[in-house]
Amino acid sequence: MQPIEDELKKLNQEVMSCIKCDLSLTRTHAVPGEGPFSPQVMFIGEAPGEKEDQLGRPFTGRAGAILDDLLARAGLDRDRVFITSVVKCRPPKNRDPRPREIAACKPYLDRQLELLHPRLIATLGRFAMARWFPGSKISEVHGQVLEAGRIKVVPLFHPGAALHQPGYREAMIKDMEVLAEILGSV
Repeated sequence: MQPIEDELKKLNQEVMSCIKCDLSLTRTHAVPGEGPFSPQVMFIGEAPGEKEDQLGRPFTGRAGAILDDLLARAGLDRDRVFITSVVKCRPPKNRDPRPREIAACKPYLDRQLELLHPRLIATLGRFAMARWFPGSKISEVHGQVLEAGRIKVVPLFHPGAALHQPGYREAMIKDMEVLAEILGSV
């Protein structure tokens, strides 16, 4: 277990000192991600928000509170899942991540996936989903188990969507119930 822990710490240091794109100029903290070294599921969001940038931890703001509630509904907690994002630094004013920013962070996410070998990936939002399924629409595939090579991926709405469109909350709850069923059989 120690080599994975050492490699992950090294990777986190690289992320925190990264200057591959202009997001490094405006960040307070990079947010590499957190969780166990052998997660059952890896949640991958889009990019850190304001609170995450301040604290250097993923999903700690209002969307994080919704994610925590959804995790609890699935019988999970943060100690059992790994949480990260496709982009490791906050885009100014929480704008969408740009293609060059996603590309700059891609090697970091690739290495996290290689080190952690999650049994299941749950993408949170369309930018994370596009990593495996470009051109797909989150509204059409959310809550489904999709195959990406040997990896099972479940696209989910981003928890922040419920902040702006409360109607998504019910779909998120149903999707998390599906995720709980999948985890029981994975």
